[in-house]
Amino acid sequence: MVTEKQKTSLRMAATLLLATAAFAAGGVARAQSSSLYGDPQGRQGLMMNEASWIYEVTADPRQFKINDQVTVIVSEKSAVQSQGKMDQQKQVSGKGILSNWILLNKMSVVPDPQTAGSPTVGGEYDNKFQTQADLETADTMTFKIACRIVDRRPNGLLVIEGRRKIQNNDNVWEQGVSGVIRPQDVLPNNTVLSENVAELNITKREEGHVRDGYRRGWLGAFLDKYQAF
Repeated sequence: MVTEKQKTSLRMAATLLLATAAFAAGGVARAQSSSLYGDPQGRQGLMMNEASWIYEVTADPRQFKINDQVTVIVSEKSAVQSQGKMDQQKQVSGKGILSNWILLNKMSVVPDPQTAGSPTVGGEYDNKFQTQADLETADTMTFKIACRIVDRRPNGLLVIEGRRKIQNNDNVWEQGVSGVIRPQDVLPNNTVLSENVAELNITKREEGHVRDGYRRGWLGAFLDKYQAF
């Protein structure tokens, strides 16, 4: 009696024998195509826009023209810390004795016996200079300003320039930014960071009683500049 296991082994042996005979006869063995997009011989390569449900067409890079506007976000921070100490001391002392001299006797020059004793001279100089200085400063400048494209260089870089003036009664605030940017540094919201602006030049000036309240006088500015004492 033939068991199921033996029947399975016989079928596998028969299949292997037929395949060997077909290969020996010059037949070509082909596997079934598992593709869902047609015959592999005539199938074109898959494209993302045809195979993906979440594919979105990438927008073309924006082309900038003269007089287009971009907003520069100025965010500049600087910190300086300096410390110095100097201690200088100088001491000089000296003493001189005149032990020999000459005496005019009629038309002759003779030695002076210096009966009153040899004259002496002495001196002492003492100087001490000590100084100590500590400096720590921190500056922050943050604002936004709309700039206009004033030139386009042959390599594609854009030259921008922007100015703004705000006046409230007697108080005036003026701001200005200029520099060179790359088109790819302009963000989708049409802004560019000041750290990406080459040849950056920022000006900021204030006038009015607010500025007068904390600015230095001309004498104080002169003394601070030339350090008279």
